[in-house]
Amino acid sequence: MGDWISIVLLIGVGLILIYLELIFVPGTTVLGVVGLILSGIGIYIAYEKHGATTGSMVLAGTALVSIIALVYSFRQKSWSRFSLKTENKSKFNEGYSLGLTIEMRGTAISDLKPIGKAEFGDKTYEVASHGEHIGAGSEVKISKIAGNKIIVDLITN
Repeated sequence: MGDWISIVLLIGVGLILIYLELIFVPGTTVLGVVGLILSGIGIYIAYEKHGATTGSMVLAGTALVSIIALVYSFRQKSWSRFSLKTENKSKFNEGYSLGLTIEMRGTAISDLKPIGKAEFGDKTYEVASHGEHIGAGSEVKISKIAGNKIIVDLITN
């Protein structure tokens, strides 16, 4: 009787670990490998203690239980509880450089080393120089706008 309890426990815990890995930790990880090893040990004990016929029936039963559990879980849509259902359609900094034009003049609010802040009109933007240091309070002009990246030059008078 003790052999059957250990066989059922090993196979049951092994299958539970395999399903936990499928649901919570996709990919081949320690959880699935341990589950496979435990199930294999349970099947091996069935072959060793109860012969080839009983071992084959335990192996077939384990495979059948696994297939039934997978088919049932797909039909009941139990996997959908763990899937992402929303879609993020927002955009980051959309329209950030709207209203800016090349040759537009402004003032560096912080040091540009080569990235810093500059004010154009009444709005503050993150800008970059061409690699040179531009001190805070310096007058700058926009030389290039590429998407949300604003490149400025120092205005020297």
